[in-house]
Amino acid sequence: MNLTEKSLPTPLERRPISLNPLTLLGQLSESRYWAYILIAPSLILVCAVVIYPILSGIRLSFYELRLNRPDLGTGYLGFEHYIDLLNDRTFRSALTNTLLWVVGGVTSQFTLGLITALALNRALRGFRIARILVMLPWVMPSVIAGNIWALMLDSRLGVINDLLVKLGLLTEYRAWFADPRTAMPTVLLVALWQSFPFFTLLLLAGMQGISDDLYEAASVDGANPWDKFRYITIPLLKPIIITTVVLRVIGMVNSPDLLIILTNGGPGNATQTLSLYAFQLAYLRFDFGYSAAISVIMMLLLMVFTVVYVRASGATKE
Repeated sequence: MNLTEKSLPTPLERRPISLNPLTLLGQLSESRYWAYILIAPSLILVCAVVIYPILSGIRLSFYELRLNRPDLGTGYLGFEHYIDLLNDRTFRSALTNTLLWVVGGVTSQFTLGLITALALNRALRGFRIARILVMLPWVMPSVIAGNIWALMLDSRLGVINDLLVKLGLLTEYRAWFADPRTAMPTVLLVALWQSFPFFTLLLLAGMQGISDDLYEAASVDGANPWDKFRYITIPLLKPIIITTVVLRVIGMVNSPDLLIILTNGGPGNATQTLSLYAFQLAYLRFDFGYSAAISVIMMLLLMVFTVVYVRASGATKE
């Protein structure tokens, strides 16, 4: 061993062990474990708030849990709840109605929201106040909005029935929520009034971010308003459109508030949806195990929709 080798410090001599907390923290910050330590609090919070409730709900769907039937116990049932769903007529009706509720609701709300955003995307006097007024239905609590519309559409005292009769569009007052043919369209109309500002707000914000230079250049090239809308506005709004549609679909699938207030799933099962059925099973029949199975099905359907929709829209390629 030559003199050069003897003069080289050992690893321990290069970084002496210190009991000083600040020194230990400094040494740890230079290691590869520092990034994991920094994200550990966030991971713990996500697990506690998101992962654990989901896993707990999935586990509950495999067990018997009826608060009004303690004699049944809380035994493990396996896939019995899911097998029962296949033979449940109410579940099949709720699944069909959920599809109609989501497709009809999101399509109508997006269309009206886009039209309203295009109308408000102008630098005219009074339009700032109009933008605020358009947001009022969205910020109004669903309980208040639902009860207001229930009174307006009342078959005896409703102002809408009175106006339609005076205009000659109806010969007599109609019970809109008691007729299976009109119950779902009427609830969709109420949902349209309340929720289209959600699309208006976000789409308008996206339009405000599009440079006017693009439209001016298109005008120089001879583009008409439809060409500008088709080739400039829609492509640049595509990320916002994808996000808003996914969020609204999730909201409509999981929120039975308007349905509870206006129809409670009736008449019969004309307006019964999966979220409303799960709510009734859990808090009216106290069958939390069966309700959890429906909730798991809803979660799986939403996951499949989100993946398919995002991939079909081409957002992942961009």
